[in-house]
Amino acid sequence: MTALALFFATYFLVLFLGLQSLNVNGGHKLLAALTSLGISVANITVLKIMPGPTGWVEIAAYCLGGPAGILTSMAIHPWMARRFGRKP
Repeated sequence: MTALALFFATYFLVLFLGLQSLNVNGGHKLLAALTSLGISVANITVLKIMPGPTGWVEIAAYCLGGPAGILTSMAIHPWMARRFGRKP
């Protein structure tokens, strides 16, 4: 169960970091502010889970959450920018 929580916490952390970068570079101020909140929540979750006992399964979950998160952010950002983004 810890591995699954760690995977998703890392997934969302990297997802929001990727979206944050794309939003800032694209000038989407509201989306950048919202993704900043997501980064904070996901980061706190990772920090709360990770210091506990970790084995190979938890480490693998942590390592795989990031690539899945960044690929998802790259896939969904064009839709988000069209739907919610506002240029400065």
